[in-house]
Amino acid sequence: MNYVPKIDRRSFVIGTAAAGAGLTLGMSLPFGAAHAQGTQATPELNAWVMVRPDDTVVIRFARSEMGQGSLTGLCQLIAEELQCDWSKVTWEYVNPSDSIARKRVWGAFNSTGSRAIRESNDYVRRGGAAARQMLIQAAANEWKVPASECTAANSIITHTPSGRKTSYGKVVLEAAKITPPDPKSITLKDPKDWKIAGKPLKRLDTMDKLTGKQKYSADTQLPGMLNAAIKACPVRGGKIVSFDAAKVKGMTGVKNVVQVADTAVAVVADTWWHAKTALDALPVVWDEGPGAKVSSETIAAMLKEGLDAETPLVGNKTGDINAALAGAAKKIEAVYAYPYQNHACMEPLNATARYTAEKCEVWTSTQNAEAVLAAAVEASGLSFDKCDVTVVSAGGGFGRRARTDYVTQAVQIAKQMPGVPIKLLWSREEDMTQGTYHPITQCKLTAALDANNNLTGLRIRISGQSILAGIAPSRLQNGRDPATFQGLNAGGTEGRIGYDIPNILIDHAMRNPHIMPGFWRGVNNNQNAIYLECFLDEVAHAAGQDPLEFRRKMMKKHPKHLAVLNAAAEKAGWGTPLPKGVFRGIAQQMGYGSYVAAVAEVSVSSDGLLTIHRIVGATDPGHVANPALVDRQVAGSFVYGLSAILYGGCTVKDGRIEQTNFHDYNSMRMAAMPKVESVIVPSGGFWGGVGEPTIFVAAPAVLNAIFAATGKRIRSFPLKDQGIRTA
Repeated sequence: MNYVPKIDRRSFVIGTAAAGAGLTLGMSLPFGAAHAQGTQATPELNAWVMVRPDDTVVIRFARSEMGQGSLTGLCQLIAEELQCDWSKVTWEYVNPSDSIARKRVWGAFNSTGSRAIRESNDYVRRGGAAARQMLIQAAANEWKVPASECTAANSIITHTPSGRKTSYGKVVLEAAKITPPDPKSITLKDPKDWKIAGKPLKRLDTMDKLTGKQKYSADTQLPGMLNAAIKACPVRGGKIVSFDAAKVKGMTGVKNVVQVADTAVAVVADTWWHAKTALDALPVVWDEGPGAKVSSETIAAMLKEGLDAETPLVGNKTGDINAALAGAAKKIEAVYAYPYQNHACMEPLNATARYTAEKCEVWTSTQNAEAVLAAAVEASGLSFDKCDVTVVSAGGGFGRRARTDYVTQAVQIAKQMPGVPIKLLWSREEDMTQGTYHPITQCKLTAALDANNNLTGLRIRISGQSILAGIAPSRLQNGRDPATFQGLNAGGTEGRIGYDIPNILIDHAMRNPHIMPGFWRGVNNNQNAIYLECFLDEVAHAAGQDPLEFRRKMMKKHPKHLAVLNAAAEKAGWGTPLPKGVFRGIAQQMGYGSYVAAVAEVSVSSDGLLTIHRIVGATDPGHVANPALVDRQVAGSFVYGLSAILYGGCTVKDGRIEQTNFHDYNSMRMAAMPKVESVIVPSGGFWGGVGEPTIFVAAPAVLNAIFAATGKRIRSFPLKDQGIRTA
């Protein structure tokens, strides 16, 4: 999810709207010309901070909250520099239209690729620090003393020589009139001195969730609102031939039946259920196109062909792999396969739109509110200043809500009923079968061992889909998709291999079936970690070596990888006795700027009942905004990653995805969930992601433990198809 495509036309729309400034960020953006937007009730100090006279601090949040906790973490970073009373902090979403009108004062809205905190931590902290300086200066002006004699803590400003005190709320009106400081002049606090940031504080949104106060996009209610259900061609690339609206227009509550582009039809009714019932009864004739001939079997054959085909798409090359394999004392080879996966967010895709010739308004949950604004502009045909987006909390995202197809549909429907707010809600079946899926791949790996059982060469051929080729072909690099090689790169911060192997060749035979691929939490690191870490486990056993020690020998030049590996192994007690029938597996990986490792402990009964007793996950994200959030993200990512290998996997028949709901696309239940122990080893000096990285290592650690328990190496998934079940 780090390689998020720019949608060319929409980027142009936004860039043009920003008066030719494009989408570039600068460190001055979060401060300049912002405080004029405040009100008497809630004066604005800068784009990030507003303070009310009662000392309530309102922090603006430009990213998206989908359960990952970045809202709380970013507010902590701002509050730390602001030196405010955390108990009086509240928050609000930023309107992307306001941001564009103010030359993108809030920077990027993108909440994919575990980037919310790691990308914006610096400038939001500077926003908090600038507001603090303005408040101190206002108090100093009132007391007619140098600002250098004043300090701030817990929303109280103190004049140190005299002991005089005042609160933020009492001086905020005057502070809002002060010119913000140059952000380059601001010295941020050393993390070792943090009192709010870096602490395991409670999330700001938890209470609203517990009480039911929190509203999600699907909860949107507007006066006069109607509801829409939609059905698109079940085969991607297909189109509508005809539909008989007269058959359902007389059904209860039905207000309209409309075509949406050339691929879908929607029924609008007084309630969603009435709309859905009529839609199910609507006769529709589809032209499914050539994709209808595709099946899982034909896709598998296409990918298998690519395992030995010629390809120029090289991701990592060092030394001479052919010579290493030719001179090997022993060669090990294996073929793995990873299936399509569905995002399966708890909240199905939905958006509410109201269109008139003068205004287009959208209410929705998203992972990129600017992209939603661009979609509204494009679909409505109106200029950006006539479009408005209200961001609502999301019931899951995982990469799917980075796309805006559902927003485009909502606006297209609303245009056919001007002035009426229309809430489009996809059915669970529509959500499951009209996704953009984790790409399908196969992988052939070959290792060369010398006479001393040292790994001297590694050959990896990936055959399968390119995400960028599907959704943003302009982002390909000479036909090559860099996202394909996540976790296998020679360098960089987005996923480099953590081993020193003298001869490496990793390449990609691009094979793109018609099923649309998309960014799915963890993206290509998921299967690449399985391919690499499970295969290295195979090689370690073939070499007669302990899997941990085998890895350690190759990691001397990769100290951060090694540190998390050692932390997980030590916490898990690697090498110490286990209860009878329980076995361990280990894995490590790097991605989204962070280093992760895991040790799993499992048992497998004679009839295939898998029990995952415990997983220890170690993470080094550099700095940590809130360790409690990291712990929860580790556990949550394990649920997501393990659900994929245990039960996930989408199959194709007659060109369409077969899985339609949770009855045939399952998720891990509490009874199957292992005990999770999180070890955070922040080494400082950088900001890595948290929401995705640990998902990489859960699956290979468990798979390696299953091999240790059974002697059976599983190389294709889900495990439910391989005779493995859970409680």
